[in-house]
Amino acid sequence: MRVTEENHALIAGRYQLVERIGQGGMGRVWRGLDQQLFGREVAIKEILFPSGMTEADREALLRRFIGEARAAVTLSHPGVITVHDVVEHRGAPVIVMELIRGRSLAAEIHSHGRLPVRRVAEIGAAVLDALTEAHAARIVHRDIKPDNVLLAKDRVVLTDFGIAHLADATTKLSHSGTVIGTPQYMPPEQLDGKRPTPANDLWALGATLYHAVEGHPPFEAEGLHALAVAVFTRPHRPPVHAGPLAPLLDALLTKDPAERVGAAEAAGMLRAVRGSAPSPTGPDRGPGSAREAESGGGPEPAPGPNATPAPDAPVEPSSVPTMPGRAPSSTPSVPTPTVPDSSGGGAGPARHRVPDRPTAPPVVAAPDEQPPALDATAPPERADRTPRGPRGLTRRSAILGTALAVLATGSLLTWSLTRDDDPRGGGTDGSGSAASSFTVRIGVDAPLSGGLSSMGTGIRNSAELAVRTANETGHVPGVTFELTAVDDGADPAKGAANATRFVSDDKLVGVVGPLNSAVAHTLVPVLSRAGVVNVSPGNTDPALTLGPDWATGTRARQHPTYFRTIGTDADQGPFAARYLHGVGKTKLYVVDDASLHGTVVASGLTAEWKRLGGTVVGTERVDPAERDFAGLALRVRSSGAEAVYFGGYYDTAAPLSQQLKQAGVTVPLMGGDGIFDQAYLTGNPRADGDLATQIGGPATESAAGRDFLARYEEAGYAQPPGWYGPYAYDATWALIEAVKAVAESNGGTLTGNTRAKLPRAVEHLTFDGVTGPVAFDGAGDAVNRRLTVYQVDGGNWQVRTSGSSTP
Repeated sequence: MRVTEENHALIAGRYQLVERIGQGGMGRVWRGLDQQLFGREVAIKEILFPSGMTEADREALLRRFIGEARAAVTLSHPGVITVHDVVEHRGAPVIVMELIRGRSLAAEIHSHGRLPVRRVAEIGAAVLDALTEAHAARIVHRDIKPDNVLLAKDRVVLTDFGIAHLADATTKLSHSGTVIGTPQYMPPEQLDGKRPTPANDLWALGATLYHAVEGHPPFEAEGLHALAVAVFTRPHRPPVHAGPLAPLLDALLTKDPAERVGAAEAAGMLRAVRGSAPSPTGPDRGPGSAREAESGGGPEPAPGPNATPAPDAPVEPSSVPTMPGRAPSSTPSVPTPTVPDSSGGGAGPARHRVPDRPTAPPVVAAPDEQPPALDATAPPERADRTPRGPRGLTRRSAILGTALAVLATGSLLTWSLTRDDDPRGGGTDGSGSAASSFTVRIGVDAPLSGGLSSMGTGIRNSAELAVRTANETGHVPGVTFELTAVDDGADPAKGAANATRFVSDDKLVGVVGPLNSAVAHTLVPVLSRAGVVNVSPGNTDPALTLGPDWATGTRARQHPTYFRTIGTDADQGPFAARYLHGVGKTKLYVVDDASLHGTVVASGLTAEWKRLGGTVVGTERVDPAERDFAGLALRVRSSGAEAVYFGGYYDTAAPLSQQLKQAGVTVPLMGGDGIFDQAYLTGNPRADGDLATQIGGPATESAAGRDFLARYEEAGYAQPPGWYGPYAYDATWALIEAVKAVAESNGGTLTGNTRAKLPRAVEHLTFDGVTGPVAFDGAGDAVNRRLTVYQVDGGNWQVRTSGSSTP
C-alpha cells in the first residue's frame, strides 16, 4: 500500500506530508513536517515494489528496506544521514529522516558537467570517511552512486542505506533476478551475486568519483547484459581529466577485490590529491583550469631520508557549496531525500589489456636473463588512460610513502651539494668553492621489475652510460656525477613515494624518467613542487605538458620542471596522414574504438588528411569488445577506400584487419602505436602490408645513434637499450649539460641553489644528442619529435620511414 499523494496526509498520526521531492524505481521521498516537534522539517521515504515481484521477494525487499533504518541508526557520523523514526502506514514501513538542504552529486554533475579534481577529491574524502565508519560497524552500503551523495552547504552526506547489508547477513534475492544496486557503479563480484564486502563500496566510490571528474561513468553499454559483460571483462574507460586523481580511480576500479586498494590507502591518496590539485574558485572552473604543479597548501618542511610516514589523520567531511541547476533524470533506485536549495536547484566482450607503450621490434634477452613477458592482464595506459599498461594497479598498491609525498607537497627544500674533500659532507661556504670539489647525483625512475623491466633496464643502463661518459671525459670540469636508480614497477602508486625519495636526497639535481605516463602523473607533481627538474624518455601523454583540456584547444603548462625527449600521441595521426598521402593514397576510411587514444589519433589524422586534400569516404566507431566486423568490411569494400585508418589497439585491430581481407578488401590498415605490437601479428595471419606509427626513431638511422649503440655494447650491458634507451641517454645528457651551464654561469662553481637553477637551464638547452638535436619548447616538449612508420612484411614489423612530427 502506498502513501497517498493527497496534501496534508498524516503518517502515523504525526508526520504531515507537504510535497513529493523525488521518486525512483524503488522508492518515493516526501518533504514533511513533524507535528510533535513544532513542525520540524523531515524527509519521509516509502517503498515502491517493482512490478511482477513474488510475495516472497516483497517480504525480502521489505526486510532490506527496514534494514536501512537499522543500519543508519547504528551510525553516528556527520557524513551519514540521520534516521529519526520508523513507522508503519497501511501495512508498509516508512522511514523518517533528516531533511538535507542541498542537492545530490548527480544533480551537480548534470548541471555543470565534470567537476574540478580537488572538489571531487574533497567529496571522495568525506564519503570515504563515512564509509569507514559504516564498515567498522559491519555495514556495507552496496549502492554508492552520485544520486546517493548529498552536497549540503557545510557537509557531504551519504544516504540511502536501504539496501545496506550487514556483513554477517545471508539473505539474498538471487532467485528473482532482482539486482540490488545500480549496475553502472557495481563491481564484478556484486554483479556475480557474491556476498558483499567493504571492497564493494570502494569500487562504487571509485565509479562515483570517476563519474564526477570525467562527466560519465567508467562503464557504459546498451542494456544490463552488455554492461555486465563490460564490467567483467573490459578495463574501465581511461580517465582523461582526473589528473592526480587517476591512480586512485584505477586502484579503486581494480576488478579483483583482493587486489583493490583499501580504505586507509585510498584516504592517503585522496589527501595527496587534495594537497596537489587546484582548489576551485567558481562554478565554471574546470578540473584542468589551473596548474596543478603550483597549487596546494603553503610550504611545509620536506622530510629527510629517514623520515617516518605520519599516521593517517581523520578525514573530516569537506564543505562543498551548493550550486544552482536542474535536477537529473530519475534512476531506478530509491531517491535521495534532498530538497531544492535556495537558489532553485532541483533535487536531485572480452578485451585484454595492452601496454602503455607497445613493444618495438622484440628485444631478445641475454642468456643470463629471463625474457620479460608482458603482463597481458595489466591495464593499458596512454594519454587516454591514467593509468594503463602492465603498469596499471594489478596488485594492491603499496602506499607506505604516501605520507612522505604529502609532506613534500608544496615544500621548499633547503639542500647543499656535497664536497668530495669535506669529511662532514657539508655544503659550500660563502666564498663559493670550485665546481671540481662537488659530486652531484642524477636519479632514474623506471620499471626495473615486472613485465616492462627490459625497457626500464635499458633506460637505466643508458642513463648510466651518459653519466660514465661525462665523468670519463670531464665534461663538467671536476664535477663527478653519480646515478641513483629506483624501481617503479610500472606502478603509478609508487610514483609519489619515489619522487619523495629523490627530493630528500640533498645531492640530487634532477631525475630521468619515468617510462610510463601513468607513473608520471603521480611522480611529476611532487618533483615539480619541490623544484626538481625531470626529463622523461618515454611519457607520451600530451596532458602532462599541455594540460587535461589540450584536445579542446585549452593548453597550459602543468609542471614547469617537467620535460621530455620524445614526442606525444598528438603527433601520430598527422604523421600517418602525411605518410599515406605521400605514397599516393587519396581516399581513406577512418575507424576508431571510442577510446581517448583512438579518437585523438583518428581526429588528428582526419584533420591533416583533409588539409592535404584527401577524401574521407567513410567513418565508423566500433565497440572495442566487438569481434564481428563483417558488415563494416562490406561498407569499406563498397566505399572505394584506398586505405583504412584505425584509431585504437591491436586486440580490436587484428580481427578487423583479418575480416577486411576475408571480404576482399586488399588495401592496408594503418594505426598508431596502439597496434604496433607483436600480438597484432600473432593474432592476424593476414597482417602483411598493414602499417603502424611508433613514437621516436630507430637509433640506427644516424651516425650519433650508431655510435651510442656501439658504446653501449662495449660497456657490456646484458640487456639491450631497447627503443627508449637512446632517449634516456639524451635525457640524462640534458641534465649534465644543464649542470655545466649553471657552473659556467657562476664562474665555474656550483652553489647550494643549483637544483633551483637547473629547470631554467634545461629550458634553454640546445645540443646534438644521439637521437638528433635536443631542445625543448615552452611546454617542455621536445622540439625534435620524430616518428617512424612500420609495415608488416613476412610476418614482421619492418621500418619504412622515419621523420619529424612537423611537416
